[in-house]
Amino acid sequence: MKPNIFFTSDHHFGHTNILKFCNRPFDSIAAMDEELIKRWNEKVQPGDEVYHLGDFALTTNENFKDIADRLNGTIYLIVGNHEGAALNNRKRFKWIKEYFELKVQDEACNNGVQRIILFHYAMRVWRGDYRGSWHLYGHSHNNLPDKEDALSIDIGVDCHNYYPLSYQEVKAIMNRKKWNPPFGDMEI
Repeated sequence: MKPNIFFTSDHHFGHTNILKFCNRPFDSIAAMDEELIKRWNEKVQPGDEVYHLGDFALTTNENFKDIADRLNGTIYLIVGNHEGAALNNRKRFKWIKEYFELKVQDEACNNGVQRIILFHYAMRVWRGDYRGSWHLYGHSHNNLPDKEDALSIDIGVDCHNYYPLSYQEVKAIMNRKKWNPPFGDMEI
């Protein structure tokens, strides 16, 4: 059986100031970390794959290890701007990259593949955007207005009730968008 694929970003585990910066509804950083771990593991099973689009944690190496060891799934990290502890614990991730183009087998897509551009920061244009590739990003903590005519979304926890989203959940969001190929059905 193929593993489920999940996407998420901007947990900021251990980052005390994130509570006020993003008005997160937790009494303490310890309460936030526990709830984020709980919500992650409610959806992600041990054999699943998780693409984390940056700002994993802003904490000590020891606290990072304690948190990361409790999270289900194989984690791939796209580097954000707060990755000190993550970069000091590279072995916890399958890989760490600045940018990645993921291809997901999906028979409902042209050529049976959905291309997904993964980057910590939002882009206005990306490879294959005119062909229906998606762009997932973080960093903005739900402060960047969504574009209904673009196949991109902020995948950060502040946008999705502090849960990661599955490929199917992302697909449902993209299917509700009002995107149209800019060149119609023309072969490009």
